[in-house]
Amino acid sequence: MVQNSVFPTLVHQALEQAHFPSQPASLYDPIRYILSLSGKRIRPMLVLMGADLFGYTELQHAIPASLAIEYFHNFSLIHDDIMDKAPLRRGKNTVHQQWNANIAILSGDALLVKAYEELAKCPVSAVPYLLKTFNQVAIEVCEGQQLDMDYESLNCVSQDAYVEMIRQKTSVLLGGALKMGAIIAGANEEDTQLIYNFGVHLGVAFQLQDDILDVYGDPDTFGKQVAGDILADKKTILNVLLQQHLAGDDRQLYQSLVNNTSITPQEKIDAVKNLYTKYDVKSLASDLKTQFTELAFHDLHQIKVPEIKKEELLSLARSLMDRSY
Repeated sequence: MVQNSVFPTLVHQALEQAHFPSQPASLYDPIRYILSLSGKRIRPMLVLMGADLFGYTELQHAIPASLAIEYFHNFSLIHDDIMDKAPLRRGKNTVHQQWNANIAILSGDALLVKAYEELAKCPVSAVPYLLKTFNQVAIEVCEGQQLDMDYESLNCVSQDAYVEMIRQKTSVLLGGALKMGAIIAGANEEDTQLIYNFGVHLGVAFQLQDDILDVYGDPDTFGKQVAGDILADKKTILNVLLQQHLAGDDRQLYQSLVNNTSITPQEKIDAVKNLYTKYDVKSLASDLKTQFTELAFHDLHQIKVPEIKKEELLSLARSLMDRSY
């Protein structure tokens, strides 16, 4: 099982040993804070798992790329939380809540620079390809975040447009992490593309599951404000599917819930959830998640390495899709 493998240990040790200056404390303390929160560390593990899949045994040489991915991911979380006005991240105050928005922006910027410092430590022959992949992923994440914000001003977003947005905002980082591991391992171009596709499809399924958990997750384990997306009228797969299927007076009812400032937050949550139940959008979203999970498994199956080498990635994928937080 992945939980018992070497990858989480290597990532944990690398983050424990990561050094940031003590001064100015207001710049580096927020970096230490965000990195100390107990996230799943999926993305940095994927770098190592991508390298291992293709027979790379010197995993310590892949650690800098793993850290680069984790630093970039947390940089994006710091900035996203500011834009979303999110109060919680992994069950704790977000960086801008713990300090302030200006400090959070600057600390996030410094963390991005630290990501590039780590990339420079990677095997020299791989650095140009790693930089190309990393930069492409980084710009797509920014494009996805911009689309996410743009969609908030639209009354309706299509399912395809929403999936493309989460592909960029969330999924390419998982695919890019695996691809960077494959590059370090010297995998051929076809297999490198397949492992990237596996990560992207898995990432879409992962985000669809996250959308579902935002409404139906356990508040004690989810780590974020449950139903916060409903209160923010955020475009999620549940919101998108509901608006596609709303009929008759329910469309007017939904718009009244969006515009009504006199009802309590819990009343709004309950009313929207009732519409979700009426139109069975949780099942529709779960079906779409399953489709992307199966695409991911198909990509992995095509990679030309022994099936036993794929077991940990398969186990991780299944655990992500079955998670409750």
